[in-house]
Amino acid sequence: MSYLIDVQGTLIDDENKKPIEGAIDFINALNQAKIPYVVVTNNTKLTSEAFYKFLVDLGFDIPKENYLDPFMSLEKILNTHETLCFGADEFLHVMTTLGYELQAKKPKAVVIASKKDFSADEYALMIESVLDGARLVGMHATSIYKKDKRRYPGVGAILEMVSYATGVKYEVVGKPSSLFYAQAKELLKSQGWSPSQGKPIMISDDVIGDLVGAKQEDIKTILVLSGKCKTEKEVLHVRTMLDCIVPSIKDVKVTKNG
Repeated sequence: MSYLIDVQGTLIDDENKKPIEGAIDFINALNQAKIPYVVVTNNTKLTSEAFYKFLVDLGFDIPKENYLDPFMSLEKILNTHETLCFGADEFLHVMTTLGYELQAKKPKAVVIASKKDFSADEYALMIESVLDGARLVGMHATSIYKKDKRRYPGVGAILEMVSYATGVKYEVVGKPSSLFYAQAKELLKSQGWSPSQGKPIMISDDVIGDLVGAKQEDIKTILVLSGKCKTEKEVLHVRTMLDCIVPSIKDVKVTKNG
């Protein structure tokens, strides 16, 4: 057995950024049982190194080779530094440190990350740039962005809007892209997992942004109701894509045999 584990709303609380009850124990149990796992986060606010350190400082005993985020996949998707970037200030700062242009005059790609207060003018600039030939790229495709106890449209929802407005298909760097899940599976294999041992299990609080895509990549799915989704009623339209629904990660039993 093996696991892919989301962070926001699954391992740490969306509001306080502290470990959810049972989360540290879950990781410890995986380590003790030597069960392959990868923490797969859509972090776009800190560099990969900084966010990994943040998790370790919270008390999570996660080996570095068991960690994956979109910045670690960005070059494979983007292949250009001539970009027009949209997102929170923290995301823009990281992109600058990585050498990407934030406002290229003739961008080859429009890159979108999470932000709660995109303006109408920003949406217009996204649309106009894509219509002018720029690729449409999301750092991830979360359905909902939870901030300040409210739920805003996630990057996935914004990508759908711009795609609908322009007729241009979008690409995704992090979850739930096939490339991202393929990278995660390679990390599982490096820990000794093989498909003959059974399908990996993805644990997340985001049905559309994580679990539906995981299911399409032949991964089992567990929804935790500790983050974006609060009740089973919210996910009735995709219930067949979910193998299990639990209140939180403390209710997931660690097992080698699935």
